[in-house]
Formats: sequence, C-alpha cells, structure tokens
Amino acid sequence: MKRARILALVLSLFGVQLGWFIAPAYACGCGAMVPQASQRIAVASEQSVVRWDGRTEQIVMRLTVTGDAEDAAWIMPVPHRATVRLGDPALFDQLGKAIAPVHRTRHYFWPQNGDWPFDSSDSSDTAAGAPAGAGSGVGVVDRQRLGPFDVARLTATDPAALDGWLREHGFAFPPRLRGALQPYVDRHWEYVAVRLAPQAAHTPLHGALDPLHLTFAGDRPVYPMRLSRLASLPQSLGLYVLAAHRMEPRTAIGGSAPQVLYAGRLAKPSGALGELAGGTPYLTALTQSFPYPDRISGDHELRRAATDTPVQQVIYDDELLKVAGIPAWLLTAGVVLFLNGCVALVVVRRSRRSGTSAPQITPSAPLG
Repeated sequence: MKRARILALVLSLFGVQLGWFIAPAYACGCGAMVPQASQRIAVASEQSVVRWDGRTEQIVMRLTVTGDAEDAAWIMPVPHRATVRLGDPALFDQLGKAIAPVHRTRHYFWPQNGDWPFDSSDSSDTAAGAPAGAGSGVGVVDRQRLGPFDVARLTATDPAALDGWLREHGFAFPPRLRGALQPYVDRHWEYVAVRLAPQAAHTPLHGALDPLHLTFAGDRPVYPMRLSRLASLPQSLGLYVLAAHRMEPRTAIGGSAPQVLYAGRLAKPSGALGELAGGTPYLTALTQSFPYPDRISGDHELRRAATDTPVQQVIYDDELLKVAGIPAWLLTAGVVLFLNGCVALVVVRRSRRSGTSAPQITPSAPLG
C-alpha cells in the first residue's frame, strides 16, 4: 500500500507539473490525474522539491489523495527525457524541520486578559502559525515497474495520440486536457505516464502516497503549470527549491505574488535531504495561490534571486515580564506605593517636630 501511493503521487504530479509546488490535482482541479469513468480522485495536498544544479533537474513529489477511484493514470510533460525511481518519504519531514519558524519570546509589561488580575476562564489560545506501446503517434521510450506503479516514458506527436494511449489502457482522456497539451507537443517535450492501483483489490486510493523521484536534463529550471488552468477550484502552490543560490519565479503567471517562507543555506544536512542537497546547499521555500486558475498564463520559470538574503519566519511568544517570578508591573507598583508612603511619613515627622500640624495664617489688619 505504501508503494502504491507513490504511483498515485506521480499520477497527480502531472496536475501540479514538474514538482516544485504543493497543490491539488484533476478531480480537485489540475486536470492531469485521470481516474476510471464514473470514479473520482482528488489530491488533498501535494509536496514537492526541485533540485537544480545548472545542468540537471530533479523532482521529488509526494501526494495525499482522496476519492473513490480504485485505480488512476497520470501523465506529466517534461522538457527532456526523464528517469523515474521511488523517493524517500523522510525527505519531506526533514524539509519541514529545516524551514520551521523559530520561536522568540516577546515580553509585555502591563497585564492582559488571562493574566492576574484579569484571569479569564473562557479565554482560548490560537496558534499562529509533488504500459504498453500505444497507437500511432506515440513512442514508448521505456517501461518499468516501481512497486505498484507502472511507469512509461513516452514521446508523442500530438495530444490525440496520448489520448489513444490512455484509452487503450481503460482511461478516458478529458478533451480539454488534450488541447492544453498542444503547447508541449509543439515544443517536442516528452511525457512520463504512470498507472497506479492499490495492492488490495477493490480498495480506493486514499491517503499519503510514497514519493516519486524524476531526473532530467535542464539548463534552466521550469515548472509546468499550464494544465492547472483547467481547474475549477482555486489552487494553492507550495515549492521547495534546492540550488546554489536563492531562487524565485520570473513572473506570477496569473496568480498572486509568490511569497517566500524560507531562504537560507542548509547547515550540513544528513539523510535523504543531505543526499539530495549535495552541491545545491541553498534552500528556498515558496508559496503561491491561484484564486482564478483560468488566468494561469503559462509555466513557471525559476531564476536566481537578486540577493541570497536569508528569510526565516518568526513566531513571537508573548509573556508577561517577571522578576524572580513576580510580575514586573506589580513590583513597580509596590515600589511606587512604598516610596509614596516614605515621603508621606517624612512630611508628618517634620511637621510634628516643628510643633504644628500645619502652618497658621493670620489675617493682616487694614492700613490707615
């Protein structure tokens, strides 16, 4: 079941395309994961990381899927011939820890709701916070079995040929997707097609899938987003990029302005992240939303940012300022009251020594 999930991941990868981002797919929006007729499948979340060293691009993607589909197919365009293997699920746990916000304490002086004497029993805390040969027009470069995944690397002269390949294997190819593939056919891109079925018969594909790892040549990193314009619902995009320097998208391609969640050099990473990051030590984490997917104008191209300025999210934990466990405001108020008392005592004592409790004022007699 674990490895079956990988293939589902790859299948959805087409919807998010080339894998730097976290986003939903066909039944949920992207248009690249194709289930059997009358069945549905959706990508609840998608995690992906891209490594680019100036010559080669690697994509590792993991999807979490929902729906009632018992098998599905996915196809992703790539600019050059790709190799495919299973990825390491631990990679994403390590990435999550690498970009985790840092916590810093921020003190305040005066008591607030929840502090004595303003304790509130109803206050609540709120956390802030990736076959066989087909008919005419399709060439099968390679076919391999990866756990439950049947992976084919294809060439195609037109989208209709890809349609025929899918139909030959029992899948309906959405007509709108056929037209969306035309720009990739015109640019002579190749395709990674994957078929996934769970290990247990008559069991819907569900939950987190194992990652798939794609590698292909690339003199510039590109993330195909064009198919996401077929989505009927708003799309969200999440991206990890490993490179020699901080990276950024060239344009917003019809979405909101991309936001940087993290940017910085990794300090001696180990395990799966260390293996992938070798030679590309700078990690950039981006997020972007597409409220209107039909406005997506093309594919994301990444470029080196103007500077390697680091970015780190900070979560401030507000605490009442205390001294030796006592609220500073209470100590201050106590000191002020004590000093005022001392001043009053001094005034009283001086008055008693002079023999009068208060100065006497005698009216003057009128002149003349």
